[in-house]
Amino acid sequence: MLYRENGQFKTTYAADSQIFPIAQDRWVILALIAFAAVVVPMVASTYMFKAILIPFLILSLAAVGVNILVGYCGQISLGSGAFMAVGAYAAYNLFIRVEGIPLILALLGGGFFATLVGIIFGVPSLRVRGLYLAVATLAAQFFWDWAFLRIKWFTNYAPSGSVQVADLSVLGWAIKDPADKYLFCLAFLVVFGLLAKNLVRGAIGREWMAIRDMDVAAAVIGIRPMYAKLSAFAVSSFIVGVAGALWGFVHLGGWEPAAFSVDRSFQLLFMVIIGGLGSIMGSIFGAAFITLLPIFLNQALPVLGDLVGMEVTTAFVSHAEFMIFGALIVWFLIVEPHGLARLWSVAKQKLRIWPFPH
Repeated sequence: MLYRENGQFKTTYAADSQIFPIAQDRWVILALIAFAAVVVPMVASTYMFKAILIPFLILSLAAVGVNILVGYCGQISLGSGAFMAVGAYAAYNLFIRVEGIPLILALLGGGFFATLVGIIFGVPSLRVRGLYLAVATLAAQFFWDWAFLRIKWFTNYAPSGSVQVADLSVLGWAIKDPADKYLFCLAFLVVFGLLAKNLVRGAIGREWMAIRDMDVAAAVIGIRPMYAKLSAFAVSSFIVGVAGALWGFVHLGGWEPAAFSVDRSFQLLFMVIIGGLGSIMGSIFGAAFITLLPIFLNQALPVLGDLVGMEVTTAFVSHAEFMIFGALIVWFLIVEPHGLARLWSVAKQKLRIWPFPH
């Protein structure tokens, strides 16, 4: 009874095809965005902004991009960290070499160059799939790790190999305080999340899902596999590249190639698997889970160790994170392949008939 759409009549095509056709969904999403934009900046601490909220928003954006490729189009990719790095370094070079370039244009420019790289490394998807495609995209990770470390032009010939950005501003708004950085990243996540949600609901999104389900049958009914796969790589790489630029510019401020190592690629893939393949909301759920779990373990494991009389070291906590991540991924793949997004859908379905028996 709490989640009924009975009586919500649609009298126009636009009303029937909107992103959130159920009123409760629209109210909840608007309330969450308002809470995140108004209440959170007033109550959150500096530590929470820097350690939790800003990384969560940027990784959520990157996970949305990865989910478009892996979840909606079914193309396995282990090069997401490389596309983040391309976006960060491309935005950096645009920012320092093009005088007076606006910050947002530099960030979007980083996404554009990540798109070009994604298309190039997406070409093998036209001939290979599965594990072979994963290895092909992993080659992008190792290539760009080497390129940003060895080709000094990318780092503006910095002796240490690291780069830094400062004096970030948008239309006179100086992005210096953690709250300002948080709101800036929140705006990107909301805009790109809505665009991605619209995209996967359209014709191109249906083509991606057809390729994911059975590419041979999709080709038989007139879908062009080359266009569908490369467009998925392009859109995914663009979003991941913008997220990488935000990670370097807003979250880190200064970085080196190790900030976008292969561990970042696996982390994003884990977010998509745990959050839910083929779900924009699942990407955000997965990013929240992966971001909060290490913090929870750092606080909970020492307490549990004290209760049982065992000394819990930092190394033990670090190894426990990897073990728990691995166990959770196996559990989700076996028990609930659609991840946290599916659990949320089941909860909404139960609310539709509450308090009547199932």
